[in-house]
Amino acid sequence: MRTLHVDRRRLLTGRARASTLVGAVVSAIALAAVAWWIAHQDSPRLPGSGGGFAWLAGSLLLIAGNFALRGWRWHRIMRLAGVEHRRRDAFGLTLVGYMGNNVLPARGGELMKIGLLGARTSARRREVLGTVLVERLLDAGVLLVLFAVMTWAGLEGAPGGRSGATAAAAALIAAAAALALYLRLRRAGRFERFAATIRPVAGASRMLARSQGVPVALLTLGIWWIDGITFLCLTRSAGTELGLFPALGVIVLASLAAAIPAAPGYVGTFDAGMLLGLHAAGVEGGDAVGALLLARFAFFVPVTLVGLGTLLLGYGGIHRRRSVSTTWNRSSSKIPAASSSNISDQRSRT
Repeated sequence: MRTLHVDRRRLLTGRARASTLVGAVVSAIALAAVAWWIAHQDSPRLPGSGGGFAWLAGSLLLIAGNFALRGWRWHRIMRLAGVEHRRRDAFGLTLVGYMGNNVLPARGGELMKIGLLGARTSARRREVLGTVLVERLLDAGVLLVLFAVMTWAGLEGAPGGRSGATAAAAALIAAAAALALYLRLRRAGRFERFAATIRPVAGASRMLARSQGVPVALLTLGIWWIDGITFLCLTRSAGTELGLFPALGVIVLASLAAAIPAAPGYVGTFDAGMLLGLHAAGVEGGDAVGALLLARFAFFVPVTLVGLGTLLLGYGGIHRRRSVSTTWNRSSSKIPAASSSNISDQRSRT
């Protein structure tokens, strides 16, 4: 058993390193292309008046409110999944998670959320992981729907072409069909061992197939619309005229591009996606460069600083997190052998 555990750990470590390496290569290529393009454009257009800075301040307030909505969404998902937690942890760790994604490879912020909340709840860490996966599934589903609908509707400034919208719709239909087939086979008694393995992680996703998931899905849709409005405000702060639908299209394309494995902060992929979206919306040259720089600042810098402050002040920092994990492992090894059921429960939480 010990050898099997060591081999599994080495396999996971190797996969993590490979993912980090692939992300670094993808980011380097995308960033080089973006830098080459920017070098051949006019100087970026940035806010330079009182009105412009007012638009910028308004966009920052919208971003703050949207992160609060994301925190409430995670809180709601955990409640529906039966994961015990404090509401302030849902809000605080949402900020910590986004901060971690911006500075750590392989979306390390998600692991920080799971680890920090896992030490503060009676739920197993795999159950917490399930709630985080529901968040990501909701985001991906809403983005794909927006991408397909905006493109098929032929809205001005819509990202991509009909082929991209068809691919997005096909992906959603294929995922729904695969889920329906799996559920039908499960009712027939198939995949019992597989279901037992993923049940702690997949338990939270059941809400997506029930009426309880509709309000959360609508909230997710609202969150992305607010991001579109925020980007509109950012472009207006620099004097660039951009409509609401084109602004939303830029956000959708940039966010889908950010899903590609990349270096911390989605370096290169997010930027390339945003420039492609701006080009589709008819924003070129220094206006596009300015919009990219403003988006990079507004969407990434404040949450990184606030998330870092939340981690240090509210959760004792990274070193405290490591010490909690080490202490827990040592204490669990000293539990008497008679309480084998407690040992199994403690191990299952890691």
